[in-house]
Amino acid sequence: MSAAADPPAGNAPRLSIRIDLAPDHRLGPGKVRLLEMIAAHGSISGAGRALGMSYRRAWRLVEAMNTGFGCPVVHVQIGGRSGGGARLSAFGAEVVARYRAAEAAAQAAVAPILAELGRTG
Repeated sequence: MSAAADPPAGNAPRLSIRIDLAPDHRLGPGKVRLLEMIAAHGSISGAGRALGMSYRRAWRLVEAMNTGFGCPVVHVQIGGRSGGGARLSAFGAEVVARYRAAEAAAQAAVAPILAELGRTG
């Protein structure tokens, strides 16, 4: 996880980025974290467990992203002899990287403002 995604110490102000791509298509920290956990665990169910999220919820979020982007961010392999699993597509990995880059740039841009807000509160 990038430093921009790490929560600040104590009650310091923090920035959270949500990108509205279309009226019913958004990308934010929860979906990006889900994608990162799918990459780390190799499955939607494992990612959901790591995040305290039901498999159904995780699956619906993946489906929403696949549909919203118009191409898969996650490739799913149905179980069988070698077992099932999930992995990020090349596009999915790019979505995560671009989101984290936008998050880091925004964090750097607003760091002085957040510091001021933290001192005045």
